[in-house]
Amino acid sequence: MKDNLSRIVSSEAEQLILVDADDTVSGSLDKASCHDGQGILHRAFSLFIFDRRGRLLLQQRSADKRLWPLYWSNSCCSHPRVGESMEKATERRLREELNIRAQLKFVYKFTYQASYETLGSEHELCWVYLGRVDQDVVSNRHEIAATRFLTVAELREELATVPERFTPWFKLEWQRLENDHATILGQYLTPL
Repeated sequence: MKDNLSRIVSSEAEQLILVDADDTVSGSLDKASCHDGQGILHRAFSLFIFDRRGRLLLQQRSADKRLWPLYWSNSCCSHPRVGESMEKATERRLREELNIRAQLKFVYKFTYQASYETLGSEHELCWVYLGRVDQDVVSNRHEIAATRFLTVAELREELATVPERFTPWFKLEWQRLENDHATILGQYLTPL
């Protein structure tokens, strides 16, 4: 399975789901166009995966990514395809990017917009999930440059000292998880 996964690469031609501020579908558009200029609002998801010790899995985005290459970010983030449920999309991307399965808990949705130099922008209505993994992670080398697990203390230290190494959505999501969803987050930070 690892060999098959290593050939899976997200495509700029992939059709993304356009939504309004209430997450009502308004159409579809290719990924490249969604990320041009200031970006066009589309549906996305961010997954925060923890191990049995309560450490968060971070990924460093591939050098080949158009937006925020080699930045550290949450465990997995992507987009559902047209006609694909969020459950199927998150399951698919965990398998494609990290070769893992995890039971996920939906926590919240939020909208953000962030520009990367002159190369484009993210403008997403993002569904945020938490999950736990009890298996080895096998990164898709086309999507991910590196992975690592960090304790909350280690993550807080890096966010305080080198915030520029992290994607903007990750910083927004983590802050909201700690501030507004600490009880749920605490369940995943507690070692099993």
